[in-house]
Amino acid sequence: MSNLSDRNVVVIGGTSGIGLATAQQAQLEGANVWAVSRSEDRVKKVAAENPDIQFDVLDTHDLQGLNKLFTQVSQVDHIVAAATGANRTMAPFMEQTDEQFREAFNKFWGYCNVVRQGVPFLSENGSVTLVSGVPARKCNPGMSSISCVGNAVEGLTRALAMELAPQRVNVVAPGIIDTGMFDRFGENKSTALEQMGQNILLKRVGQAAEVASAIILTMNNEFMTGITIDVDGGQLLP
Repeated sequence: MSNLSDRNVVVIGGTSGIGLATAQQAQLEGANVWAVSRSEDRVKKVAAENPDIQFDVLDTHDLQGLNKLFTQVSQVDHIVAAATGANRTMAPFMEQTDEQFREAFNKFWGYCNVVRQGVPFLSENGSVTLVSGVPARKCNPGMSSISCVGNAVEGLTRALAMELAPQRVNVVAPGIIDTGMFDRFGENKSTALEQMGQNILLKRVGQAAEVASAIILTMNNEFMTGITIDVDGGQLLP
């Protein structure tokens, strides 16, 4: 049973992939949904396709913009931070510059901004859900910065759960998911994802809606806090 009817849900990074799927599922379950991202083109496109969701352009490093958003919503019941918010360099640690490594942490600092600006507006039994990823605990060579950021997000979640209770804080960690992140493969995207899926127990990659379902669970289940939910098709298993 859904508890989202007439709840106010804010999705940061809500115009594509996992964030958009979460915004759509929450709206279908009766929530009032605000979804934002830094891409004006994406906002225009998805706003036309999803008239029942309120979209806007916003960067997680725009503190005034975040405050304005949460002030507009007034009482926030659930906050979801699914924005990547960073340029991530895939290269061995010893080959990355300090600037490249630090750039990956813009995602983490963006999440910190969302929490600091949003929690003062969060209802007493509200929730915050962050998104990390499998590389936090199982990464391939070249993923050092991504792994460190994921670990930081998951550590922050546990610390915040202790500090903010009874407000709840959880994190969802996706595995390989078919999103725009893999558009760099161009016309070979489907083939590349199919090959990646062969290394997963379920022999396929995940879909954004499957991760969104886990995020919806963290909103609905009022006895969950401080946990990491893996949506990875068994990718973390040896």
